[in-house]
Amino acid sequence: MDLTTLLAFAAAFLVFAASPGPDNMTIVARTLSHGPAAGLAYGFGMVAGILAVLVLAAGGLAVVAQEMGMVMTILRYLGAAYLVWAGIRLWTAAPVLPAERMAGTRPGLAASVLTGLALNLGNPKMPLFYLALLPNVVGATLAPAQVGILAGIILGVEALVIGGHVVLAGRLRRALRTRRAVRRANRVAGGVMVGAGVAVVAAR
Repeated sequence: MDLTTLLAFAAAFLVFAASPGPDNMTIVARTLSHGPAAGLAYGFGMVAGILAVLVLAAGGLAVVAQEMGMVMTILRYLGAAYLVWAGIRLWTAAPVLPAERMAGTRPGLAASVLTGLALNLGNPKMPLFYLALLPNVVGATLAPAQVGILAGIILGVEALVIGGHVVLAGRLRRALRTRRAVRRANRVAGGVMVGAGVAVVAAR
């Protein structure tokens, strides 16, 4: 792959990654409600899922996706159900100031990682993205070295996109100085998470 090809892939993936959608909404919501670590944890699981789909693409994504269709659907629904459940809990939660939450027990991050992973493994748009882009950009087959290069580009783009969302949401979170403001932020974040879960289920 030459430099032009790599830049074309990077540009296409940047547009794909930065577009408003359930993943970016959830990163913002998790950062607002539980802090930057929670947003980054979801992002980590999300990227792991994206890279897993890339590996599947290298091995013949169309065939693998057909064989794992039911598994991918189950993962998508489980991830969506968790987002809805977490959003409802956040909507009804008592407001806790960020400083108080930082001094207390931090929420577990494993659930955020697993949700990001499940939703992206089961995201029907991911296989379509790769099937539409890869043959036109890198050809019909992918060598291991090419997979590594594309994975590096994906990591770089996602670090920029996820980091940007976490930083912006983190700054907004630090501005929450009253319980009333925290309650409003919780309800916005909870509504966003519920909406993200519904959007995931509605996706075809």
